[in-house]
Amino acid sequence: MVIEENLLYSMGAVTKSYAAGETIFLEGDWPAFYYQIIKGEVKLNNYNEEGKETIQIMVKDGQSIGESLLFMEKFYPMNAVAITECEVIKLPRKAFISLLRENAGISYEMNKCLSQRLYFKLIMTQNLSSQSPILKLIALMDYLKSFAKDQQQYSFKVPLTRQQMAGLTGLCVETTIRTIKGMERSQILKIEHRKIMY
Repeated sequence: MVIEENLLYSMGAVTKSYAAGETIFLEGDWPAFYYQIIKGEVKLNNYNEEGKETIQIMVKDGQSIGESLLFMEKFYPMNAVAITECEVIKLPRKAFISLLRENAGISYEMNKCLSQRLYFKLIMTQNLSSQSPILKLIALMDYLKSFAKDQQQYSFKVPLTRQQMAGLTGLCVETTIRTIKGMERSQILKIEHRKIMY
C-alpha cells in the first residue's frame, strides 16, 4: 500500500538510505516506525538454529514493512534487510497511528494490505506442510501470478531468484533448482534466458 509521501512528511516522516545487505530492523527490536519503501527491495526473514534463512516476504517500491507490529506493540519476530540499495520513509509510530485515525480511507487500504499479506501467509503455511517441492513452488507461483492481468500459461515472468524461491518455500536451493528443471520437463513452466515463465 502506498501512502502519499507528502502526507507522511507532513506528519514528521524522514527518508533514510540503506545499502544492499544493510539491516533496517532486527528480530527482537521494538517497532517504533512505519516504514514505506520509496525505491528498492527489502526482505523480511528469520534464521533457524542451524543458520538456514527463511524469507517471510519480499517487498519493493511503494510497499510497507512491519506495520502490523505497530498495532500489537510486540517485538519484531523477523529481520528487515535491504536486498538492493533502498530509500525508505520512516514515520514515528504515534504519528502513524494518528494518521490512520484521521484518515478512514487510508485506514481501510491498510486493512486491505494487511489482509492480503495474511492471505499469502495462510497459502504458504498450508503448502509448507506438503512434502512435495513441486506443490510448494506451484503454490508460490500461483499466488504471485494471481495479481497479473494475463493468466495464460507461460505469460508470467516469476520476479524471484531460485534462492529467493527456496527461502519463501522452505526448500534448499539445490532442491528448488532440481524441481524447477523437472517442472520445465513436465511443461509446467518454461525457462527463457534463465527466467522462469509460468
